[in-house]
Amino acid sequence: MAKSAIELDAIDRRILGALQRDGRLPVVALAGQVGLSPTPCQRRLSRLEAAGVITRYAALLDPARLGLPLQAFVMVALESHAEEVVERFQKALAARPEVLAAYAMSGEMDYLLHVLAADFETYAEFALKALLRMPGVKETRSSFVLTALKPPGEVPV
Repeated sequence: MAKSAIELDAIDRRILGALQRDGRLPVVALAGQVGLSPTPCQRRLSRLEAAGVITRYAALLDPARLGLPLQAFVMVALESHAEEVVERFQKALAARPEVLAAYAMSGEMDYLLHVLAADFETYAEFALKALLRMPGVKETRSSFVLTALKPPGEVPV
């Protein structure tokens, strides 16, 4: 079921833009940047959170500086799309900390995974001993990131 878009005015968009650049902004500083006093700014912020526009606050970490320089995108095909197979695969996938993100996809493959690893040997161990043994996995194809030309950034508001 598709989520419906919420109506945003120019101030809402400025709030969202500012928070995407610095999610630690105190409300007073945020209010100053968007041209509001703190109380109305806080009300708007609360409304954006309640509406699910702002889903969470998080720090962006550099995987390489944390000893995880190898990034791979892995396409996964399942043997079956039976509900039980899909649920078991998704449950097994959710338990794997090296899987940074996972997407159900259209096309030839069923899932696209973003995987982090310390090195190729560690990735190979994950792929051979965990991923290929997950329930329902028929086939995988891995591609490795050589350089991030445009890492994830701001959602256009």
